[in-house]
Amino acid sequence: MSKVIYPGSFDPVTNGHLDIIDRASKVFEHLIVAVLENPRKQASFSLEERVDMLNSIVFPYTNVEVDCFRGLLIEYAQKRGANIIIKGLRAVSDFEFEFQMALANRKLNCNIETMFMMTNNMYSFISSSIVKEVASFGGDIRDMVPPQVYSKVMDKVGASRY
Repeated sequence: MSKVIYPGSFDPVTNGHLDIIDRASKVFEHLIVAVLENPRKQASFSLEERVDMLNSIVFPYTNVEVDCFRGLLIEYAQKRGANIIIKGLRAVSDFEFEFQMALANRKLNCNIETMFMMTNNMYSFISSSIVKEVASFGGDIRDMVPPQVYSKVMDKVGASRY
C-alpha cells in the first residue's frame, strides 16, 4: 500500500490545495495532508485552525487524513511509512525551489520519492498569501477558497480587521 504525504503550511487552505488533494486521493491509496509547523514563519492561523480547516474539507475523502509535523519533512515521511511526497506546482517559478527541496530530501533518504503535480490552471494564480492580501483589502475570495474556509479567512484577515 502506498502512503503519500502532501505537505504544506495551508495558511489558509485554498482551492488550489483542494485540487491537489482531490486528484492525489484518486491516484493513491492513502494520502496524508501534513500541516507544517514552521517556527520561522509567522502564520496567520494557528496550527489547530489550519488542521481544523483541512478536516472540514477532506471529510468526504475516505482515504485522506490530516496530520501535522515539525522538523524535517523527510523524517516525518519516514516515521509515517510514506514512500512518496506530493508537491503541488502552480507555475515554473515554484519548480526551482521544489526541485532543490526534492534533491535535498533524496540525499537524506533515497527511498522516498518526490512527485510533482500541477494544479488546475484555473487555480494557478492562487496562493495563501494572495488570498490573505485580497481579503485584507475587502476583495472577494469566494472563488479562491473552499466554502468551509471563506468565513474563517474573512474573520481573521478580512477588511474589517484593517
